[in-house]
Amino acid sequence: MKPIGVLASVFTAILALFVSTGGADAIETDAKQAIVIEFDTGAVLYHKDADSIMFPASMTKMMTAYLLFERLKNGSLSLEDTFRVSEKAWRKGGSKMFVKVGDRVSVEDLIRGIVVQSGNDATIVVAEGIGGSEAAFGDLMTEKARAIGMANSTFRNASGWPDPDHVTTARDLAILAERTIRDFPEHYHYYSELSFKYNNIKQSNRNPLLYKNMGADGLKTGHTQASGYGLSASAKRNNRRLIVVANGFSSVKARAAGSERLIDWGFRTWNNYALFEAGEKIADVPVWLGEADSVPLLIKDKLVITIPRKSRSKIKVAVSYEEPVPAPIKVGTQIATLVVTAPDTDKMEIPLYAGADVPQLGPVGRLGEALRYLVWGGKL
Repeated sequence: MKPIGVLASVFTAILALFVSTGGADAIETDAKQAIVIEFDTGAVLYHKDADSIMFPASMTKMMTAYLLFERLKNGSLSLEDTFRVSEKAWRKGGSKMFVKVGDRVSVEDLIRGIVVQSGNDATIVVAEGIGGSEAAFGDLMTEKARAIGMANSTFRNASGWPDPDHVTTARDLAILAERTIRDFPEHYHYYSELSFKYNNIKQSNRNPLLYKNMGADGLKTGHTQASGYGLSASAKRNNRRLIVVANGFSSVKARAAGSERLIDWGFRTWNNYALFEAGEKIADVPVWLGEADSVPLLIKDKLVITIPRKSRSKIKVAVSYEEPVPAPIKVGTQIATLVVTAPDTDKMEIPLYAGADVPQLGPVGRLGEALRYLVWGGKL
């Protein structure tokens, strides 16, 4: 592969999957499992046992809400539709919305009962209303998890009630948080509501970050004895959004402080840098035996990279390709690779495509070109 000389670090902004290699002013956390992800680029800024199996506790409710939002979006449910409260839902222990057996509760109230009040009873009402039973709804949850890339998650209930087979990972919950924000922007606002009153009982949102001036706007806490204290959170500052999942804290206080610290670190230490626009020409490379001497190389998608702020001046961008590039060349054919490197990140390789058709020279032209190459070692 022939590299074209390193291009200047042109900051001309969405495609990136940089992964922290641990040298970017690495942070430590008391969480047993944790992951920090840049929303726009998908870059993993920090991870600690992010693929280890863990219990999601009430962070499960994000999937219950996801399935509700999905049905609202496709029109099979409306916010005004109601579900009946069964005795099983009414009797469920733990955190409650305080629904009454036999009542019919609107979908919108149930959403708030789930995401604001973390009501186990509300999740069962939804599960039975959509799936017929909580077990059947658990199957729907698992099926959806697989469909959106949560490869290591299995759901047995709608609330996160302890079950040895009800498991997930920090990375999977981050995927769920990202998809919730991206897929349902019209409904995501429920996660930032600070309180909800139902049945004359007012309860506050359990997400501690919502009460701090730090840009947090969701998502969900969780706690069981087996899981410890966990939080799936998102915060937005200056057109950047981070997603943090941290689980296994020893206390409510440790969860709040530890999650806030991870978010602050992510915003402070890392940033997004725009490199190329979609369809931008990256370089021209010489063509062998073509009617044109060169062909432009284009990048298909907009390119943004997420790297440590201190590494901005050390970004290196190069084009690598097999020389010579023979004609004929059809527009849209991949003929080179853009290689982007920076300290504390994995190397990134992005395909580059021919920006024009280059027909092959005719027999006489090819013969003349071959003779010139033999005499001069290349084109005159």
